This record gives sequence, C-alpha cells and structure tokens, in this order.
Amino acid sequence: MGIPFHSIDNQSFRQLVEAIGQFGPGYKHPSQYLLREPLLKQEVERTKFSLKKHEEEWMENGCSIMTDARTDRKKRSIMNICINCKLGTSFLGSIEESMEAHTGVYIFEFVEKYIIEIGPQHIVQVVTDNATKNMAAVDLLKVTQPQIFWTSCATHTINLMLEATGKLLKFSGILEKAKALTIFIYAHHRTLAIMWKYTKKSDIVRPGVTRFATSFLTLESLKDKKDQLRLMFTSDEWRKTKLRSSVKGKSAEATVTSISFWNGVSLALNVFTLLVKVLRLVDGDKKPSMAFLLGALKQAKEDIKKSFKKQENAIPILKIIDEKSKGRLDSPLHYVAYLLNPFFYFKDSSISNDTNVMNEFLNCVEIIFATDEEMQSTIANDELLKYNSKSENFGRKMAVAAYEKVDVYHDFDPVGWWSNYGGDTPNLQKMAMRFRSLTSSSSGCERNWIQFEEIHTKKRNRLETSRLNDLVYVKFNANLVKKRE
Repeated sequence: MGIPFHSIDNQSFRQLVEAIGQFGPGYKHPSQYLLREPLLKQEVERTKFSLKKHEEEWMENGCSIMTDARTDRKKRSIMNICINCKLGTSFLGSIEESMEAHTGVYIFEFVEKYIIEIGPQHIVQVVTDNATKNMAAVDLLKVTQPQIFWTSCATHTINLMLEATGKLLKFSGILEKAKALTIFIYAHHRTLAIMWKYTKKSDIVRPGVTRFATSFLTLESLKDKKDQLRLMFTSDEWRKTKLRSSVKGKSAEATVTSISFWNGVSLALNVFTLLVKVLRLVDGDKKPSMAFLLGALKQAKEDIKKSFKKQENAIPILKIIDEKSKGRLDSPLHYVAYLLNPFFYFKDSSISNDTNVMNEFLNCVEIIFATDEEMQSTIANDELLKYNSKSENFGRKMAVAAYEKVDVYHDFDPVGWWSNYGGDTPNLQKMAMRFRSLTSSSSGCERNWIQFEEIHTKKRNRLETSRLNDLVYVKFNANLVKKRE
C-alpha cells in the first residue's frame, strides 16, 4: 500500500488491478492520508512479520550489520543500515545526518542503537567501507561490544586493488588508448555509424558499477570485437571520411591496427579477470562469501604469477594486493573462515603452518569466549586438533569426498559440510556455522540506494525522511521475501 505506483513491476501491477476489480464498480479508493499514514504503517508491520524467518536465522547462526551513507536528491545526507544473514540482506532503517558531523562517534552511536535492538549476542560483525570516519568507530565498538568484529568491505578493497593495478605503467597506457579510441568513435555520428555496421549494432562501451569496472568491461568488449574494428578501420567508408586525416583519427587507426596494443589488452585482461572473479564472488548475494575470500584471493595471486612468462613481472601486482589487504582483509574473521573451510584447509597443508592463521584463530576464540577459559581450552586443545587430524566424522570417506570431488571452490557448501560432519566438535561446529554464514562486503547495503532513487524521484522529492524510510523498508524487504519464496 505504501509502494509508489510507478515503481510497481508488471506482475504486481496486474495483481493490483485484479484486486481492485474484485471490489466492483462501487469501490472507493483510499484517501491520500490513509495511504501515507495508517495504511503505510500497516504495510511496514506486515513486512516485519514476513521477515520472521530471517530473524530466526539471525538467532541460529548469527548475522552481519552493514551501513553506508549517501547524499539524496535534496542534498540531504542519509545513512542507511541493513542486516545480512544466509537468507539475504534486509533493510533495517535510515537516518538523516545533514546537521551532524560525520564523526566516528556519530556512526558508532547509530550502529550501536541497532545492535542493542537486534541483540548483541546475534551479531558477529559490522561491515562498512574503508572510509576513515568508519574506521574511527572501531575502537568505540571494541569497548562496548568487544565480541563483535568491525570488518572492511571486501568489494571496496578489491576495487582499490584493481584501480591501483590499472595505474601501473604496463597497463595505464593500454587503458588510456582504449579510452581514447572509444571516445573518438562515440564522439562522431559517422564513426559510430560505421562501427555499428561492422559490429551489427553492438556497442563497445559497457557501463559498470564503478569507473574501473567500466574500463574492464570495455576492454573485454574491444577484444571480442577486435576483428570487426580492424575491418572498420580498413574499410572504404573509413577511408572516405575526413576524420581519417585528423590527429585523433590517425591515433585511433594506429591503435586498432597495432599488434602491441592487442597484446597489451590480452595481458591486462588476463590479470584483471582474475581479480574481477574474486570481486564478483564477494559482491554477489547468492551465497555467503567470507568462507571463500582468502582462498580465492590466494588462488588469484598464484594465477597472476602464471600469466607472466617472467614471474618477477608479477611482483608489483602482488605487492598491491598485499598492501590493500593489510588492515582490511586480515581480521580474525577472515582467517578463521579460511581455516574452517575444509575445501581449502585439507587441500593446502601450508595453512596449518601459517602463523597468522593460527594466531588469529586463537585471538578470535579469546574474543568470543573472553569470560570462559574452559571453553577456550576445549576448542583450541581438543576440538581443533580433531579437525586438524581428520579424526572421527571428519575422516569419513563421504566427508572427504564432499570437498575432494568439487573442482571449483564456490560450488562447495561449507555450512552443509559442518552441519553433517562437525557433531563431534559441537563448539567448533557452532563457530564454523556462524562464520560460514557471513558476508564479506557491504554491497547489499549499497544496492539499497536503488530503492531510494526509485522512490525519491524528481516528482516526489518532497518526501519526509521518515516516510521515505518506511517506503524503502517495504519495497526493499518485499523484494527480498519475494525472491526467497
């Protein structure tokens, strides 16, 4: 009832018309007041009820809180907050912060309000981007909620890796030439018409969610249309244009006919594709990604080495990955999730000998069970040893086959594996189940801005913040429930 009419999809629109039709010709539509106040509040309550399964999942296996801020069409600074569990990301609420300084204290107080509302015992982590103001709230959280971790957004971090890699000398020239080529083609209707003729109306510019994603997708598109572009710049149509003799025209033709340019495009894609693969893993909502992040990143580093004939040429890229990961993708949660994923742990013996992994596991146990030394000892000195040695159910043939017969890491279900075979180590099993169900990014919270933009249009830009919050709550969460069903 509170969803803006123009944002209803076709199926919902048909259902709405059918429902109205059932009342017959005498039906009187509700007043604007009823739609904006009591009926909207009823819809908010109904939506809350539909999220009961999500609440049950929070209580069973824990959840993550995510927050993000943005300026809306009225130049109001709005911070929103979402909650993620294995069933998906749901919207909790938002606050207008135009009159407040964006300090770590302010962000901390906003987040802690929802932590207390949900219950600190159900929350494993808070995920934000890497902005300084967000990081400033970490120390405050450690004081009041020491058992809750504050984690950097993996999507944001990997985007930083890609951008820094794109600035390396061996890649920056290729990206600049590709950019100049596409700008030249799209800047002139004649060149665009010729390109469309040879690509059969297919474009070479493919927009992405970030500036680098757009550059990467455009490189992919250029490579796919390499032969068509070469035909274009050797065609009679091109020879007859005055643009061919211009400085930019000569540069575009030289780029397309250059063997070294296309070799550079292939090399760039070989490297970028490996990191983009990890980006897509952590940026998606299909399954929790914390269990796979470090293993996927390690595999990407190994494959990057193999993409160069001389492995020393990969060193600058690997250095960027390590530098961007430091302080962002090396929290106790990341290492414990890596350690307790049998797909990686039992296929790579070096993990058990990695000092960082083991130290962070012990740190994590001490943080979670800070007041229970007996539990700390049970997990570290008994249950972890059983897992490490594959004793009891961990050593069953079917348990081993579950991860050995899977070639691709994201096809493996670590939560199901621990549910089936972790019964002999109940405390470690509970830890694994909670950490396996975690997201590693705040992307779901960022995607929620789409709902804000659909509702807060130019025609509806006088919406009060509270009503905007309720409308977004209904629309975003209704889509989640519909997707789940």
